[in-house]
Amino acid sequence: MNIIIAGAGEVGRHLAVMLSKENHNLTIIDNNKEKLEVLSNQIDVLMINGEASSIDAIKKAGGKNADLFIALTQNEDTNLLSSLIAKKLGAKKSIARVNSPEFLTEKNICLFNEMGVDTIICPEKQAAGEIVGLLKQVGTSEIMDFSNGKLSLFVVKLDENAPVVGKSLAEIAAQEKKLHFTAIAINREQKTIIPRGNDVFQHNDLVYVITDTEGIPYILKYSGKEKFDINDVMIIGAGRIARKATQDLEKHMNIKIIERDKVKCEELAATLNSTLVINGDGTDVNLLIDEGIKYMDAFLALTGNSETNILSCLLAKNLGVKKVIAEIENVDFIDIADRIGIDTIINKKLISASHLHRYTLKAEVSSIKCLAGVDAELMEMVAKPGSRITRASLRDVNFPENALIGGLIRNNSGMIASGNIKIEPYDKVIVFALPSAINEVQDFFN
Repeated sequence: MNIIIAGAGEVGRHLAVMLSKENHNLTIIDNNKEKLEVLSNQIDVLMINGEASSIDAIKKAGGKNADLFIALTQNEDTNLLSSLIAKKLGAKKSIARVNSPEFLTEKNICLFNEMGVDTIICPEKQAAGEIVGLLKQVGTSEIMDFSNGKLSLFVVKLDENAPVVGKSLAEIAAQEKKLHFTAIAINREQKTIIPRGNDVFQHNDLVYVITDTEGIPYILKYSGKEKFDINDVMIIGAGRIARKATQDLEKHMNIKIIERDKVKCEELAATLNSTLVINGDGTDVNLLIDEGIKYMDAFLALTGNSETNILSCLLAKNLGVKKVIAEIENVDFIDIADRIGIDTIINKKLISASHLHRYTLKAEVSSIKCLAGVDAELMEMVAKPGSRITRASLRDVNFPENALIGGLIRNNSGMIASGNIKIEPYDKVIVFALPSAINEVQDFFN
């Protein structure tokens, strides 16, 4: 595909690096020459130094022949304008990043679609949605629903006393009459393992599991996780992610937000209904203790500083908080944070890249997720009539070695994959794939 990315900020850079590993013609537009120089040291793609909304810059980048134009600058007006220009010049599909709640209403999204912007994305809204889902389903460090929860991804870290430690997949399967879940990946000592029947689970493994609704209690049982209700939540940082998450969470939970910027506190207090907003330093241990951190069910560190968020979550964990979530935008810190005990990591670059990457794939992909700490992707793919995946059972279809099918949705029902299942046309199939297998996997579904 011919792809243009306007904006070499955090999200744009991450997406560009990811797409550069695939067979695309990629061009980056940015008005910051230094950003482009840094990026050019990482990947070999065409760089255009200019304004994202400049007609000349978009033409120079090949806008009229673009299959996909993605505007990811920090200015939503620039993103909308550049997407409209690219579409008018001939780009087949345009995507714009926005932040304003006004632009994210269903009515206004339809208006932008009519004008020529095909897709609107908001990384902060997507990250907030993940947080809300995680707090509603405890015991997992990462979650993703497929087809409205017919199947779900759970990610659990195995403690030393987890009943599954020391057992193989085959042993666990033998204990259950009907398997409602299946492990699709294990992250062990920074290595990604696609598990087979004789692989044995170990202490500290991060296990990625596909489950139907009946399988959730079994996952909690085997991983040794405790199911508990989350009622009281403390958040430090009042950025966009915190604001969007709180607007949903305060309907069901008691929320306290601590923010050092007084103006932000006043703005937030005016927009929320039942949330207590406190003007203070979220890294002040005495303040956190005074505000009852010991009695919180969950603690969210959502400041703009990854180091602050990691340290704050460690403090909360040591004080007895059961669930801690940290926003970590520095990708280099993700593995470290996981190893030292942070339950869940939120990274809006990975979340946005997941959403955007599906537009670059040749197979029909309903949803996709880039997994934190794992160089792999989880995709919900639609099996086309006559495609290779429908010609034999999973055991005999010769699926790529570096990929695994975890389950499928057929006739609005979720099914866990087994070797004797045969995929039918229009099944939605949950596929875990390492980068080396993605192109081959797509060929199976076309």
